[in-house]
Amino acid sequence: MITRIRAAGAGAAVLALVYVFGFSGFVATEYRAGSFGEPERFIPLPELDKADYNARLLALARVSSTTETAFTASTSVKVISTVSTSSPQASTPSLWPVGTAYPNAGAILPFKRVVAYYGNFYSKQMGVLGEYPTDEMLAKLASTTAEWTKADPSTPAIPAIHYIAVVAQGSAGREGKYILRMPDDQIEHAIALAARLQGLVFLDVQVGKSTLEHELPQLAKYLALPQVHLAVDPEFSMKYGDRPGTVIGTFDAADINYAAEYLASLVRAHHLPPKMLVVHRFTQKMVTNYDKIRPLPEVQVVMDMDGFGSKEKKRGTYDLVIYPEPVQFAGIKLFYKNDNNPPANGILSPAEVLELIPAPTYIQYQ
Repeated sequence: MITRIRAAGAGAAVLALVYVFGFSGFVATEYRAGSFGEPERFIPLPELDKADYNARLLALARVSSTTETAFTASTSVKVISTVSTSSPQASTPSLWPVGTAYPNAGAILPFKRVVAYYGNFYSKQMGVLGEYPTDEMLAKLASTTAEWTKADPSTPAIPAIHYIAVVAQGSAGREGKYILRMPDDQIEHAIALAARLQGLVFLDVQVGKSTLEHELPQLAKYLALPQVHLAVDPEFSMKYGDRPGTVIGTFDAADINYAAEYLASLVRAHHLPPKMLVVHRFTQKMVTNYDKIRPLPEVQVVMDMDGFGSKEKKRGTYDLVIYPEPVQFAGIKLFYKNDNNPPANGILSPAEVLELIPAPTYIQYQ
């Protein structure tokens, strides 16, 4: 919600409430002089609570807060000597939490957990967004979000609409890029639905034979909104000329860093709280040179384990592609159908997901 309130009287100070999101700790204010010709002055969000941030990272990684740690003025907690007995690698020092630059004030992670419904309004097969009538879907999302808050009250959950805005296609299309871009009215519908739950929006990009450099600027007017974040899907990045759906695609760290830098430029230009960048992944080759991915103070990177199957298979994939290649934050996708269809043996419950190391801060349902 964007609101501007002008005070009466020449020279009077004007308080403009730029963004109020609907949960505590996420308010930015801007003061503008009475004369519209004078420059704007921004009042920053409350300063980041670094001690709380560090403690939450340790808790996600199941590392004791008494563990030997190193801190600097610009870098968050970095574990330098610990053995986590609950880790999949119990005999070696924990790879989590990851030492990165502290985020700017107003960061959502790790203070909140995001619970997102995924899909496209044109398709009942691509996820829950297109499968259920609108009111039913929103009620279901609200209920699921509440379940996650109940499972971990220390990390309140926020609902999100995760909308596939650029969809990979099996045919080349007019541009030969094997994609279909969603029209503005569909993206705006996603934003309007999220607003009904005071929720977030993630715009998902499947580049096909296009590139992030070509696609992201076309979404700039939406990504510049404070409640809109970005997801990218390496599965449909056809770097080697294959048709989408015939092979699993890939992104390199350079692609992800471009996306992060692009988001950061919008954050700086529009005085926004940090953005989230979700990267889907279920094989190691889907993301190359992970150790060169650079989270920024303006952008929080989430590596999202995107794969379906039995509970054991999902845990194994998480331990294969998320735990050993840490970037910043972790996520997981849960499938209402594919995780329940034999030979799969049921969708992971919130309690079971929270047992993963690190505990995911981004939960997506398809």
